[in-house]
Amino acid sequence: MGFEVFGSYKKSTGEVCMINLNRFLAKISRSNNSNKFYFRHKGFCPICEQETTFFSENPWLRDHFICMNCFSIPRQRALMLILQKEFPNWKKLKIHESSPGDFSISKKIQAECKEYTASQYFRNEKPGILINGYYNENLEKQTFEDEKFDVVITQDVFEHIYNPQKAFSEIARTLRGGGMHIFTVPLINKFNETEIWATEGDNGEPIFLKTEEWHGNPIDKRGSPVTMHWGFDIVDFIKKHSKLDTKIEYINDLQYGIWAEYIEVLVSKKGVGEFK
Repeated sequence: MGFEVFGSYKKSTGEVCMINLNRFLAKISRSNNSNKFYFRHKGFCPICEQETTFFSENPWLRDHFICMNCFSIPRQRALMLILQKEFPNWKKLKIHESSPGDFSISKKIQAECKEYTASQYFRNEKPGILINGYYNENLEKQTFEDEKFDVVITQDVFEHIYNPQKAFSEIARTLRGGGMHIFTVPLINKFNETEIWATEGDNGEPIFLKTEEWHGNPIDKRGSPVTMHWGFDIVDFIKKHSKLDTKIEYINDLQYGIWAEYIEVLVSKKGVGEFK
């Protein structure tokens, strides 16, 4: 296993990684006499920064392969490694995280970054005000001033946005020159074209164009509707609507407990002098 990074996702390597993962999970299932999935591996967690055991009783490792110390999951550990790689001095920067959940990675960044700003979107409240420690911000129409942040972080948010072109543009506006949007989003369509999954109705409710699909939401028990099924063409979409250059980074490393489906971390960088 190794640290593999791609400026643009390489089809052959990506497919081999997923084939090997699926074969491995199938082998575990066949070798388990109780017919109950069980997988554990010792390693080092980049979030709690401790030697640990990664553990899962569910074959869907993306959401269940947890660190036994801080309960982080693979995509969060991957994002932490990318943040550290791109910005070794991240603790001294201005970071905006949209829609953070009750996760160890968000708690770590908040605790260690003095200029950390967290936001959630409360549809029926006044934009820009503080609510329970969060700024009320619609990613599609933010109240933050231009070039406020060095880094913007989102974790599995962009599959729930009705107008992602506006959100990417707004993130670009709020980033300083040389700043980056570092984020996870499940690229489930892979090499197929991105699909719009739902649109917004007049009453703010989703109109599903495909099978109805919802994910968890840290501030809404009902959850968030899935609005997009992204493919690797998201790189071109971001460039078109925000001018940001995006690379897809893929870490496949059991040492850090990073081995799962849809594990990519995307990094969109704003050039110096843009949007002035």
